[in-house]
Amino acid sequence: MGDVNNLEKVIKIPPIDMIGFLGFNDMNIQPLEKMFLNSFTIRGENIFLNGDSKQVLLLEKIFKEMIFVFKSTDNLTPQDVETIIDLTTKGKEIITEDEFNNIILYTKHGTIKAKTPTQVELFKSVQKNDICFAIGPAGTGKTYLSVALAVAALQKGTVQRLILARPAVEAGESLGFLPGDLKEKIDPYLRPLYDSLQDMIPVEQLKNYMEKNIIEIVPLAYMRGRTLNNAYVILDEAQNCTNLQMKMFLTRLGPNSKAIITGDVTQIDLPKNSISGLVEIQKILRSIEGVDFIKFAKRDVVRHKLVRDIIEAYEDYQNGDNK
Repeated sequence: MGDVNNLEKVIKIPPIDMIGFLGFNDMNIQPLEKMFLNSFTIRGENIFLNGDSKQVLLLEKIFKEMIFVFKSTDNLTPQDVETIIDLTTKGKEIITEDEFNNIILYTKHGTIKAKTPTQVELFKSVQKNDICFAIGPAGTGKTYLSVALAVAALQKGTVQRLILARPAVEAGESLGFLPGDLKEKIDPYLRPLYDSLQDMIPVEQLKNYMEKNIIEIVPLAYMRGRTLNNAYVILDEAQNCTNLQMKMFLTRLGPNSKAIITGDVTQIDLPKNSISGLVEIQKILRSIEGVDFIKFAKRDVVRHKLVRDIIEAYEDYQNGDNK
């Protein structure tokens, strides 16, 4: 009499590049072989599962997720497989058919996906346009989503490097009075970009990328005179650029490069008589094909629930309802 807890299943693999799916020397299934010893075999276009029913059902979910990822991105790495295993074994369903098209990146913490209609709009716009502007209030995920899109492009090999820039505008304190050398003075302005990357890329890999200048995080002034080929470029806090700085940044783009410019025109830290380049560029480039402007609003806030109320209160105050 057979084991009542034993289960057999067959998963039919759709027409895909099996070498790409399994990885070089079957590297993509090695994490599964370690965890599910002798529970599956792959022959031709079929995956045969056999073993404890709970393990078989779990393995079925993992393989289906893997197939889904590979079909949609034409890419799969052992790191992706380990993330899928980790999330699935913790009972976190990563993908549903309805949600999959909004997934941008797999990380050790889970998936990063477009969560609001405007984030989805930005995600789709980036696929069609080489220059996208994401403009709106704090907490709407503009920067985080942009960095995730850039990291995903790097991992897929679409671009060869990432450059993330911010203007080091003095908001309330002078750089000259801050302690340390130039790097130590500028780092606090760039810290949010570091934080986003550390969420998305394992520490050692990120360190390696930065040592080899595959990923650069730089003050905007350091972009002058460069031509950026095969790169994904992000300019954050662009409301603090002057017109000349914005023009300088946009004219750095070389062949096979993309740029996302993020900013909030309600938080300009430039001197009183300076005009924000982010405000002016919306008039200058509004009719240029390949350039798109995505406007975020307070309804897109994805931080703490009070952030939206705080933004609303400031808007009311600035609109004159401040009695």
